[in-house]
Amino acid sequence: MYGAEPRASCRGLFRKLEILPVPCHYILSLKLFIGDNPINFQRGLEIHGLHTRSKNQLFIPTANLTSVQKGITYSGIKIYKSLPSDILSLKNDRKQFKNDLYRYLLYDSFYPVKEFLEFSKDD
Repeated sequence: MYGAEPRASCRGLFRKLEILPVPCHYILSLKLFIGDNPINFQRGLEIHGLHTRSKNQLFIPTANLTSVQKGITYSGIKIYKSLPSDILSLKNDRKQFKNDLYRYLLYDSFYPVKEFLEFSKDD
């Protein structure tokens, strides 16, 4: 379709055509869902009432079941917490947050979600 070799990596093509791979769409959707519905998620201060440095971060519930860990709530919070700080600071301006997040995901083109989680936040 674009003249690429049959076995060539599509990462460069995704960037050139400005298309997000499916895992990046999943990451974008989860982050926007959590950003749009903050009332559905607990913060550290609400759990233990202590004023720690992570009091405003989303609380990840303890879960041993894989089905729970792959669910929207658990994996969404893990993905949301792994945002770079410059993008996370825009969470109150949805349009700018979405645009910057889209550009970030487009530039790095994460194929598996695990690759995104292992990627250093503030490089």
